[in-house]
Amino acid sequence: MIHLEKKFGISVSTEFIDFIEQEVLPNTGISVEKFWTGLARVVRELTPTNRELLETRSHIQSQIDEWHKANQNKEFDVLEYKKFLHSIGYIVPQREPFSIDTENVDPEISSIAGPQLVVPITNARFALNAANARWGSLYDALYGTDALEQPTSKITYDKQRGQKVIDWGRNFLDDTFPLKDGSWSDISNINLKDGCLDFSGKRLQASHQFVGYVGEPDELTCLVLQNNNLHVRIEFDKSSSVGQSDLAGISDIVIESAISTIMDCEDSISAVDASDKIVAYRNWLGMMKGDLTEEVSKGDHTFTRKLNSDFSYKTPNGQTATLKGRSLMLVRNVGHLMATPTVLDQNGDAIFEGLLDAFCTVTIALHDIKRKNGNSSSGSVYVVKPKMHGPAEVAFACRTFELVEEILGLPANTVKMGIMDEERRTSVNLCECIRAAKSRVAFINTGFLDRTGDEIHTNMQAGPMLRKSDMKSSTWIEAYENRNVDIGLQCGLQGRAQIGKGMWAMPDQMSDMLEQKLQHPLDGANCAWVPSPTAATLHATHYHKINVQKRQDELRANMERSSLDELLQIPWLLGDKLTDGEIQDEVENNCQGILGYVVRWVDQGIGCSKVPDIHNVQLMEDRATCRISSQSLSNWLYHNVVDHDLVFNALKKMATIVDAQNSDDVNYRPMSPGFDTEAFLAAHDLVFKGALQPSGYTEPILHEWRRELKAKHD
Repeated sequence: MIHLEKKFGISVSTEFIDFIEQEVLPNTGISVEKFWTGLARVVRELTPTNRELLETRSHIQSQIDEWHKANQNKEFDVLEYKKFLHSIGYIVPQREPFSIDTENVDPEISSIAGPQLVVPITNARFALNAANARWGSLYDALYGTDALEQPTSKITYDKQRGQKVIDWGRNFLDDTFPLKDGSWSDISNINLKDGCLDFSGKRLQASHQFVGYVGEPDELTCLVLQNNNLHVRIEFDKSSSVGQSDLAGISDIVIESAISTIMDCEDSISAVDASDKIVAYRNWLGMMKGDLTEEVSKGDHTFTRKLNSDFSYKTPNGQTATLKGRSLMLVRNVGHLMATPTVLDQNGDAIFEGLLDAFCTVTIALHDIKRKNGNSSSGSVYVVKPKMHGPAEVAFACRTFELVEEILGLPANTVKMGIMDEERRTSVNLCECIRAAKSRVAFINTGFLDRTGDEIHTNMQAGPMLRKSDMKSSTWIEAYENRNVDIGLQCGLQGRAQIGKGMWAMPDQMSDMLEQKLQHPLDGANCAWVPSPTAATLHATHYHKINVQKRQDELRANMERSSLDELLQIPWLLGDKLTDGEIQDEVENNCQGILGYVVRWVDQGIGCSKVPDIHNVQLMEDRATCRISSQSLSNWLYHNVVDHDLVFNALKKMATIVDAQNSDDVNYRPMSPGFDTEAFLAAHDLVFKGALQPSGYTEPILHEWRRELKAKHD
């Protein structure tokens, strides 16, 4: 039961009112009246436009559906298709060249290339871990993962494995901070002489890489080096087991890892009502105030986790300097589609959740703007805005932040915006989307999973689509990835904004990640998503190998690597004749992924987690992965590649397997043998009603079934 109270024409959950007035507003300079009148104004002025934009989405989609129906028996002509998309406003004219003029961005955005984490803000422990992942132990990352080889026991120290870690670390130092003569493996002593480093009589090839130290010149406890704007701390402790195994007494190599972190209020969380929104906003508040803590238990040991302090050291000339102890935090709001019952408008309708997120997350960020040594050193607030379809929707997001800034008394463009290039109408109009936010854009990013889900849904009527695994080799994918970087550089993002790449989805397969994810900085991305702090530390080594700024300079000289025509190629199944076994495997794989994710989302409110696939490989799953799986099945059902019974039987079979995979979870509620739980019914609806969902999104169905389950316990 939601208890509501009138506030200047809107009705607000009383629980939410208490949170805002008692926890958020004190020390912001924003009065209670100013906040609620401001929120009411945002709702009143912006709701009509939000609604019109969603109606435009629906109208455009219906026109595309009709075009495909009318052209089903014709050979596909991309020029005719493109002409049609222009005629309905799906593709807008590209105007004269321009460069963004975003100002007051932090160095983590403008000049430091490195890994980026995305973390559910509703989980305080995960959020703190991610923020603190600015620094990570390379030795721990190598020792505790399969980066070198599959780890054995983590309880007892394996000296042989430890030596392999030390050797890998020495090779990293040789590659990154080479000595004039010899190798780091040969040195037995490191000290400071006349402001210069001495390595058993050897010196660094590039003396400027030495930026500081901790300890005394003849007894260092930490050495601070720099390469490609990233710092590395070499720590000494001859009393430790690792230090005793090391000629020079090096106990660890601690590297700057997660340069930035997106605190996510969207795809990786489950927030369907006021109580859920409060959890998300309260943790964001703790981050912005710097006082978020979480009690953590490991075995018999309990401790309090909090945000790391900055790291102090001495420069070569003896001056004191500091390095930031936390990654730069961005917050991802929800998109334009969903509404939240936390607040009702003057007509008694749930307001658009994106409007509430914009007003609340920026208000909360006032705490950071008003304090020293906080998140942003430039006085900016970074908001990532997902699931926007085209320039008009980007412009609307900008208008939203403009109004929020006006109400809160902030300078124009205080709010910097991240544009998620994950919807097809944004991809084909990316230049104009960036133009619409040219004074506040600070981030663009590709997202293979959501982008593929939208590709399938947009062309649902065109015919059956490729299998999920085959999508990665389709023509449009390469064009999508290339154009995101090329257009970003053409629009002047270099030195002002992040150009990002997507997630490594297999958190336990770090050896493969080390081998493959080097491609992201090679592609010109100055940030890329990783699934854990450990992965951030390992991926950070790639940014020491590749100077992204120089790589971007090279790419700027070789623009137009992919064309719009290539981007518009539809990933049809066409002549790819699949066997019955291949079809069955694909259906079961999709069903298993949907069920494994949805059962935790609906039953436990877990929006992102490691979910074992059909082969028991752990994958990071969120609503984007669920979207592509459900749209793939919906597409095959619509075009009779599979029938209802085959898919329904696969859902039941996979539900039994998912139950077994979760048998150790005391909070888990089995879906079999009844197959009538809210979670199973939600998965069923995602598949069999998927073609009817707006843009193929999973949120409406997931929210409906999660609320139904929660209502039973009220």
